[in-house]
Amino acid sequence: MRLVTKMSLVAVAVITLAACQKEAEQKPAALDTDEAKQSYSLGVSVGRYLDSTLDEYSKMGLSLDSALILRGVQDAIADKTALTEEEVQTMMTSLEEQFREKQAAIMEAEASQAIAAGKTYLEENAKKEGVKVTDSGLQYEVLQAAEGAKPAATDTVKVHYVGTLTDGTKFDSSLDRGEPAQFPLNRVIPGWTEGVQLMNVGSKFKFTIPSELAYGERDMGVIKPNSVLVFEVELLDIVPAETVEQ
Repeated sequence: MRLVTKMSLVAVAVITLAACQKEAEQKPAALDTDEAKQSYSLGVSVGRYLDSTLDEYSKMGLSLDSALILRGVQDAIADKTALTEEEVQTMMTSLEEQFREKQAAIMEAEASQAIAAGKTYLEENAKKEGVKVTDSGLQYEVLQAAEGAKPAATDTVKVHYVGTLTDGTKFDSSLDRGEPAQFPLNRVIPGWTEGVQLMNVGSKFKFTIPSELAYGERDMGVIKPNSVLVFEVELLDIVPAETVEQ
């Protein structure tokens, strides 16, 4: 969401709160009716939203003065703002630009750190006994060998798997869901497409997947940009083409 839009929402919310507060000064503040409780709850919601928004700006190194924010709201209600409309718009645009610049700088720094950390992890992991590295950089270890058939990239496979970050944080698990996953190998991340083709049905592998073979620079929530991913995968079956759901 654009910063100006967020600030506009905050302004509307705080103006609403200020108006309610002005009205409350003329009425009892007891929370003895649904209307009173609803009004109070709206105020709580607005306060929490404003607090979280100011915290977001603070994380970007933008320290906003809450007292001046409230003063601005009160001045706007009284139609006696200390700045012209043009000055207000200029300052809001400047604030948005600063937010974007600081956000971009933080994201760039985090990306550099993630790339460096991933490189170190891959280098150390490659030295472990039993770990093999393919030409693409995919690392794998055979945890349980088998002699079943190997799938092709165009096949649909049935697997059990657990996915973690390099610090051990689990982000996905078919075992936790209680049922195996089934998908075409050519419709998943490149590390999976390549890695599972190395497996025989019945085998279990551990894959350490470089970010460029996973989600790259995309932010997937728990999986941050440039993350190296670790999967333990058990290949249960190659699904016959005639039984695959279209």
